[in-house]
Amino acid sequence: MTLADQLTVTRIAAVPVVILFFAVDFPNHAYWGTGVFVLAMMTDQVDGWLARRVHSESDLGKILDPVADKVLVLATMIVLISPVFPGWMVAAIVARELLVSGLRLAALERGVVVSARELAKLKTWAQAVACGLGGLAAGGAVGGDIGWWALVVALGVTWLSGLEYVRAAPSVFRRQQPA
Repeated sequence: MTLADQLTVTRIAAVPVVILFFAVDFPNHAYWGTGVFVLAMMTDQVDGWLARRVHSESDLGKILDPVADKVLVLATMIVLISPVFPGWMVAAIVARELLVSGLRLAALERGVVVSARELAKLKTWAQAVACGLGGLAAGGAVGGDIGWWALVVALGVTWLSGLEYVRAAPSVFRRQQPA
């Protein structure tokens, strides 16, 4: 496993820590949860840069990276449902993520690895910013409206990027990579 892949796995390993910090009530727990979340999300920039820099891009990384992003971001959104985020918005984001993941798995069964598209990368960062602001709102550093509006933006970008995958799906399913 490459160093870039190890950073991706670290992002997944941070998920229970983030959840615990948000879920367990102690002084400044939301700030600790937000801090770990932000540090974990920073590995998303580093792993991709590192993989390209040292030419160690792998199919495992192409598959695992978006999964790590989804697990970290969605878990954080879910723990922020009660204090900051409306459940319906989080549910709409989760639904899109499941639909696109299903499309990507169906393509993988045909031997085609679907890499993240540019709009999907923007979607991930819009979601991450919403989670960061939501965490700060949960801690009281910013108003809850800021987290709510950040999630509205993330929801819009999330569904736009989902439509991009759906639109591209027919051509992806016609391709087959050599075995």
